[in-house]
Amino acid sequence: MMIHDVTSVVGKDKLRMRVGRGEGSGKGGTSGRGHNGAKSRAGWTSRPGYQGGSTPLLRRFPKRGFSNSDFRVDYSVVNIADLAKHFKAGTVIDANALVEIGLIRDTKLPLKILGTGDISIKLNITADRFSAQAKSKIEAAGGTAVLTPYAAKAAAKAHAEAEAEATKKANAAKRAPKAKEVAEPVAQPEGKAEAKAEKKQEKKEKPEKPEKQEKQEKNEDKD
Repeated sequence: MMIHDVTSVVGKDKLRMRVGRGEGSGKGGTSGRGHNGAKSRAGWTSRPGYQGGSTPLLRRFPKRGFSNSDFRVDYSVVNIADLAKHFKAGTVIDANALVEIGLIRDTKLPLKILGTGDISIKLNITADRFSAQAKSKIEAAGGTAVLTPYAAKAAAKAHAEAEAEATKKANAAKRAPKAKEVAEPVAQPEGKAEAKAEKKQEKKEKPEKPEKQEKQEKNEDKD
């Protein structure tokens, strides 16, 4: 008898081990899961970096400095040369059209058009960002570069904030000379200053009142 004769009758799939059927089976009791605890329970999972409740290694390391990675915006990038290669004149292009032909993977990231290469056909492009060079080349070829509604709203908000900041700085610059003038003492004419000085001198030179003189004499007699 050969091995292929056995498998043809018995079958190629082996029966699974039946656990929890008594100690004599070799897989009774804990059914091969070791002792009691979370790992012996059905459905146990562990998240990456979990260290049994102790402080993870990543949190024990000191943190230094600042990283802008959390605030960075990633874009799906396409150059105008690729657009001119894959689309005909007069085509309306957006992120969905680029996904269909495979220039970008999906529409999860915002779309940005860059100005590498040349374009000589008219294309109407809608994207979240355009580089200055790309926009000028598209418009020079007779096409249009339109921002998506969300991007247009964000750009308008940023522009309004920049204008408000510029106005604030201009108003502060206008107010600065006035504040300086108020802080500086007002210069008095020379004649008034001399008159004040003379009055002070006269007060010093005036003789003392008779009452004061009498009091001084009485004090001298007592002594």
